[in-house]
Parts: sequence; structure tokens; C-alpha cells
Amino acid sequence: MKKICFKIFAATMILALWTGFASAEEFKLLTWKGYAPDSLVAKFEKETGYTVKVTYSNNEEMIAKLRATRGAGFDLAQPSQDRISSVQDKYGIYQAIDYSRIKTDQFIPSMLDAVKKNTLVKGGSHAVPFCWGTSGLVVNKKMAPEVKGYSDLFNPKYEGRISYRVKRPTLIATAFAMGDNPFEKYNDPKAYKELMDNVGQKLMDGKGLVKNYWANGDALLESMRAGEVWVAMAWDNGGFKLHAENSDIDFLAPEEGALGWIDTYAIPAKAKNVNAAYAWINFMMRPENAAAFTNEALYPTAAMNVSPLLDKSIADNMERCFPQAAVDNIKWYPPVPAKLEAFEGKTLDKVKASK
Repeated sequence: MKKICFKIFAATMILALWTGFASAEEFKLLTWKGYAPDSLVAKFEKETGYTVKVTYSNNEEMIAKLRATRGAGFDLAQPSQDRISSVQDKYGIYQAIDYSRIKTDQFIPSMLDAVKKNTLVKGGSHAVPFCWGTSGLVVNKKMAPEVKGYSDLFNPKYEGRISYRVKRPTLIATAFAMGDNPFEKYNDPKAYKELMDNVGQKLMDGKGLVKNYWANGDALLESMRAGEVWVAMAWDNGGFKLHAENSDIDFLAPEEGALGWIDTYAIPAKAKNVNAAYAWINFMMRPENAAAFTNEALYPTAAMNVSPLLDKSIADNMERCFPQAAVDNIKWYPPVPAKLEAFEGKTLDKVKASK
């Protein structure tokens, strides 16, 4: 009897020690600013025993970091769904998702299916959706009541009151402003290069109208609060934040169509703590946690059964800025063919260097 009790005691001690070691295990998340709220990180750490280390990044930096290490250094990343398949096909920096480890009933089925399809490479899909949103126009309607679309970013009427980023979304928006659909030319590199050349010239010609090229979202919001900028290309949640402070400023889905994005969860090829990666995904997509994220960050998620848990103001934003016609007109980013990024990069460099 004593031997049996000793064995039970020894097994209990080993389990306790193992659990203690596991509780100190680190989970490295490569994500966008705001995607891992402190309150949810603390809740996850308490529930699981993992220690979360968050590194903030963006699409370009994520690709560069994971390319440099061949998919090592992080356990989970959050690239946009249109920036995965071409990079994966060329560099193999992600591993295929094991959907048996994902609580798929927590996801909006159509969005999960879309991301599976758009991240399919060599027989495996490499991501699940997390959140989505759009970029369009943030407008001071008191000062610029007639603004309707991206073409107003080149309207002399608003000279010195315009702002946008010198980034890829601006190239796409400018193409739509010129009456072209860039996504329809993805399979024709020659036509796409010609389009980017024309877009670059349009942006260079319009440079004198621009107050500033914003790089930091907080700085843009301050410019609009101060009345320095009236018309900006920016994300919808920036417009929502400003509208809560000043009803004259709001997000506008452009007549050409807001540009829609989906940010995902993707596991790097050499992730060390895959268990924590799947645990974080399932944790964040639980309705109460997804709602907490949306209420704080203002981005809607791909989680099911969230609406009853959202703040009223969030629901009001969607109703005000996204009537059904605007939703139907969203231009969702398809996967980007790798060779097209070179054309875009050269165009952006020319715009930045121009006087």
C-alpha cells in the first residue's frame, strides 16, 4: 500500500513539475498593432499557462522576417489573405493548417471557405480568417460635403487638404479612380505594368494637392481632428473613431467600391510552439473574445454568434457606413501574383522620389 501511495505521489510531483515548466512556455505572436489586446493576452495566459510575446508588424515586414529565417522565430503570424499564396509558393515560409485542430464551427463558413481557397498551395491551405475591414475615404463632410469617391483624392478643390499613404492600396484605389479594375489584369503582367505606370503618373501629377503622405494612423487622425486634412484614404475604423468625437467626420465607402481585406492566422513553417498557436486561434474566435476584440479594436471578425455581444455603437457604424449597396460593392483583394509586386514596388518608389 505504501509503495502504491509513493508511486501516486511521485507521479503527481512529476506532473506538477511538468505543468510548471509548461506554464513558462513562450508563445511568439507576429501580428498587427491592436490585434492582441492586453486584456485578452492576460486572459489567455491565465487560462493556458503560456507566456505571450507579441511583436507588431505589417505585411511587408512579416514576409521579410519569415523569409530571412525560412519560417522560424514565431509561432503564429497574421498576414492578409491576399499576401500568402504567392509567398508560400515561392518561399515555403508557412505550414499547412491542420483544420482538425481548429474549432471550425466558430467561424463564418463563407469566410473560412474563401480563405481556404485563397491560401491553397500544393494541396494544402495555409490560413484561417481572423478579422476583416475596408479602406476607403475618411471625410470631413462639413468642409468637403461633395466628396463621393477616390477621384476626389485628385480634385483641385481640396488642394492641401488631402492625405493618403504611398502604399499598395493607394495604387489600387487610384486605378479604380481612373475607371480601371486592376484585379481583372492580374493574369496579364504586361497590361498590369502599363496600368501601374499610368497610376504612378497620376499620383505624381497629383502630388501638389497632397497635405502629407501619412505613415502613422494616429498622426492622420490628429491631422483630421485639427482640420488640416479634409479628405483622406484610410481604414474604416479610423473614420469610426473620429465620428465618435466629431459627427462631421466619418468613413465613406467610395462610389468605386471600398477595398476589402481579410487578415488571417498562419503558422510559420518552423514554429516551435504549434500547440499554443492553435490554442490562441480557438481562444480568439470564441464569441465572447471575438466580441471583446471588436468592441476595442472596431474590426469585425470572422467569428460566429458575435452580434449580440457587440457595443451598440459598433452596430450603428456598420448600419450608417455600410448599407447593403455599399457592402455589395466592396472590392475584395484577391491573392497577388508574385511578379506583380515588383511592378507595384517600382511605382511606389517613383512616386516617393518624385518632386
